[in-house]
Amino acid sequence: MKTVEASRRIAVKNVLFATDFSPCSTAALPYAVSVARRYGATLHAAHVMPTEADLLLMSPESWPSVAEAENNSIQGYVEQLENQLRGLPHDVLTPRGKVSDALAETIEEYEIDLLVLGTHGRTGVRKLIMGSVAEEIFRRAACPVLSVGPNVSCKPHGEVLFHHILFATDFSEESLAALPYAISLAEEDQADLALLHVIEQPAAGILDLKAVTASLTRRLKELIPSGAEPWCDAECLVEFGELFARPAERILEIAGDRAADLIVLGVRPVHGKSGLVTHLASTTAQILTQAACPVLTVRG
Repeated sequence: MKTVEASRRIAVKNVLFATDFSPCSTAALPYAVSVARRYGATLHAAHVMPTEADLLLMSPESWPSVAEAENNSIQGYVEQLENQLRGLPHDVLTPRGKVSDALAETIEEYEIDLLVLGTHGRTGVRKLIMGSVAEEIFRRAACPVLSVGPNVSCKPHGEVLFHHILFATDFSEESLAALPYAISLAEEDQADLALLHVIEQPAAGILDLKAVTASLTRRLKELIPSGAEPWCDAECLVEFGELFARPAERILEIAGDRAADLIVLGVRPVHGKSGLVTHLASTTAQILTQAACPVLTVRG
C-alpha cells in the first residue's frame, strides 16, 4: 500500500466561508481564517441573499420594506466581517439565489479548495437526514468541507491550532482520499495524529483477534509517511465496536477520550439527489451531527 509523502502539502489557495451571520455560523469564522492564513490562501466570505422568487411568498405590500430591511441589515454585518478579515486577502460576496445553487456556483467560479461552514442545531446539521439546506450544501460541494457543528464545545475567537487530529478509515479508496489532508494539517500545526480503524464486529470463526489487530495496525502504519516523525507524533489505533454500537459511536467515543480537536473523514462521491444517510453514509452522518469538534470531510 502506498504511503503519502511527508513533503506533499495540500494545495489550499481559496477558502470559502459560508455564513448567514447567525452565532452558529460565525463560530466557524476563526477556523476559516486560520486555515487561510496557514496556507496563504484567499478567503472568500459568502452570504446568499433572497431572490425575487423568495419575496413572492410574502404579501406584495411587504416587498419594498423587506428588501430594504434585508439590505440594511446585511450591510452592517458585511462591514463587521470586512473588519474581521482585515489584513487577510479576502472578499465578501452576496450572491442571490438558492443557497446550495449559489454556493456551488461560487465554488466553481472561484476554484474553492475548502468550504467552511457552521451548522445550526434544529435548523442545520441535525436536519441533514431530513433534507435541509445544509444537506444540499454537503451534497453539492465539489470540494472538502470543514463543518463546525452545534455540539462543538470550544468556540474560538482567535487563531485556531489543531493539537489532536483523528483520521478514521476503513481502508477504502474513498476514505483514504482524506489522508493527505490529515497529514498536511498535522504537519502545519505540529499536531498529534491518530489513524483509526474500527472493526464493527469480529467475524464469526475468527478467534485470534490479537493477530487480526496486529495485521490491521501494520496496514495503518504503512499509511504514515516515512519522514513524518520530525513534525508530528503519529499513532495507529485498531478498535472493536461494542455490541449493538455502530462504528460512528466508537469513533466519537475515541475522539472524546483523546480530546480530538479535528476529525478527518473520507466520504463517497455523491450522485443524484439522495439523502445524507445514503450520500455520506450513516457513519459520517452520525459523526457530523454529534461530534464535539470540527469535522473535515473529503470526497474520494
